[in-house]
Amino acid sequence: MVSKDQRRRQLAREKYLRQQQRRTEQRGRARKRNAAIAGVVAVVVAAGAAAWASTGLGGDKKTTADAASSASATSTSKAPDPCAKPAPGSPGTKQWKSEPSMSVDGKASYAMDLATTCGDIKLKLDAANAPHTVNSFKFLADQGFFDHTKCHRLTTSGIYVLQCGDPKGTGQGGPGYTLPDENLKDPAIAKGTYPAGTVAMANTGQPHTGGSQFFLVYKDSPLPASYTPFGTIDADGMKVLQKIAAAGEDDSNNPGDGKPNATVVINKATVTQS
Repeated sequence: MVSKDQRRRQLAREKYLRQQQRRTEQRGRARKRNAAIAGVVAVVVAAGAAAWASTGLGGDKKTTADAASSASATSTSKAPDPCAKPAPGSPGTKQWKSEPSMSVDGKASYAMDLATTCGDIKLKLDAANAPHTVNSFKFLADQGFFDHTKCHRLTTSGIYVLQCGDPKGTGQGGPGYTLPDENLKDPAIAKGTYPAGTVAMANTGQPHTGGSQFFLVYKDSPLPASYTPFGTIDADGMKVLQKIAAAGEDDSNNPGDGKPNATVVINKATVTQS
């Protein structure tokens, strides 16, 4: 028979062991929870580019998918508008039933000048590897299609692009026709990254659905090789993009992805051959 002191010590030891067991179980559950959270974050970050692209690069046709942003993203704070007021005028409404007939020379050099409210952005176009796209952009520029249009989307987390080319300014506008995908085997994008300085076509996430919307990459961006790269941005144009990005975006609905705070309007777009 044990004494009262021995019994108290025994009960104390049992209580201590129970407490230790509960702490061990709690630590185990916390580790599992943290591991699960880390896994979700990794999946979101890895999948964010493709999910974002289904709408952010989606452009000319409405999609049901929503954009995903990095789970660790923080909102870019609003800064003063670094751009000038737009020139007088409004976007056109003309539509076409089919892609324009081919008129560009694949062996010639083409350049596109975007005279924006934030500064000139000059593009070197790749007619040799993306002839349908360059031909369409020359046709649309000659028609004044891009004039007075807003660049409607800026992404500053995970993907780093400015999206333009929609006369509606909503992400749902286009010229009325679609283009075939081109140049998707370009070594520059083969590893799943669109390098800074790339100009590429937006689409709905489905093949051959590009229209007039395009995106300008101002920082290396992880994206699948599904968006026609058709040109590069000059050094001065990259400085303009950095200025636009620094002003941040209205991301109240989706952190890191929204309308630019800067007033980015293409006053005039021209495509020239040399």
